[in-house]
Amino acid sequence: MVKYKVVDEIGDRKNVIMAKGGFRTGEETEVKERQKTARPPLFNVFLLNDDYTTMEFVVHILEKIFHKNPVDATRIMLHVHRRGRGLAGVYTRDVAETKVAAVQDLARENEYPLRCEMEKE
Repeated sequence: MVKYKVVDEIGDRKNVIMAKGGFRTGEETEVKERQKTARPPLFNVFLLNDDYTTMEFVVHILEKIFHKNPVDATRIMLHVHRRGRGLAGVYTRDVAETKVAAVQDLARENEYPLRCEMEKE
């Protein structure tokens, strides 16, 4: 958006300078306003504890799918193990759905019952 600044007024003509340089004169000059776009809603993605999925596999999931470093992945895994549920990440709807599906697919391929769910923030 180019902003204009009125330099001086002479009768019904206005001499205008554009913010990026250059002059414009005349009545055709107008300032356009932009509409703000709303941010998309965010969704929390949670991993759920079970008695069969190994801790190493949960750390692997957190590192590969959620791009967590080993320390954060281990911390989240222990939280899931102790409390039954842990936050893996916060994403827009499409990304969250993709992450949930990827976790479920990888768990199924490795024959683990690991569950993953998403909730609106």
